[in-house]
Amino acid sequence: MTMKVIGAGLGRTGTLSLKLALEHLGFGPCYHMLEIMSAPETRLPQWIQVVRGNPDWDAIFDGFQSSVDYPTCTYWREQAEHWPDAKVVLSTRDAEGWFDSVNRTIMSPESVAGMKTSPLAEFMEGAIYNSFGDRINDRAFMTDYFRKWEASVIAECPPERLLVHRSADGWEPLCAFLGVPVPDEPYPRVNTTDDMTSFRANRDEPDDPRSGAQGYMNSMKEKAFGA
Repeated sequence: MTMKVIGAGLGRTGTLSLKLALEHLGFGPCYHMLEIMSAPETRLPQWIQVVRGNPDWDAIFDGFQSSVDYPTCTYWREQAEHWPDAKVVLSTRDAEGWFDSVNRTIMSPESVAGMKTSPLAEFMEGAIYNSFGDRINDRAFMTDYFRKWEASVIAECPPERLLVHRSADGWEPLCAFLGVPVPDEPYPRVNTTDDMTSFRANRDEPDDPRSGAQGYMNSMKEKAFGA
């Protein structure tokens, strides 16, 4: 199995919806941050080696056909070079809306503080946080970073290899780009800020990353395509 689709869009740009969409179209499994959270004992050491400058892309993506979200988007260039036949999808949204979302979820002050004192600290700092320094809650800096990130992807990736895609675009442009039929089911609309906060608030079990990640993934799959 080889990588066929590489996600270059930052986290909170509809990446979990895109993951489910790609898997539904036959480009799965799709690697997403939830894969690390659901199996940290094996996958976290691999990513620590990445941030230390010793990546083994074949081992990390063994069994996967696509990738989206953090941390893989940070290394989209390396993946594109490693798999030159893979196509690239830049998932996107309005920059201001992106900041509002990350500031309430994956990059909220509480979330960042918790990660920096957890076993994920070296990985999160090296693969995500070091891009922002101490300005992760600075709206002007972050939205400018977001726009520059997207501009760099568009400038560096050959246009015939790249699709810029919003969740609102739905199946049609994605399926045309990948050369597959359009499904009958609606395009997934999952992992909203409300989805995340509601799931966390309603969990009864202890906050175990493995069970939490798998439970959340299952709930989003059910939301997208039903039981």
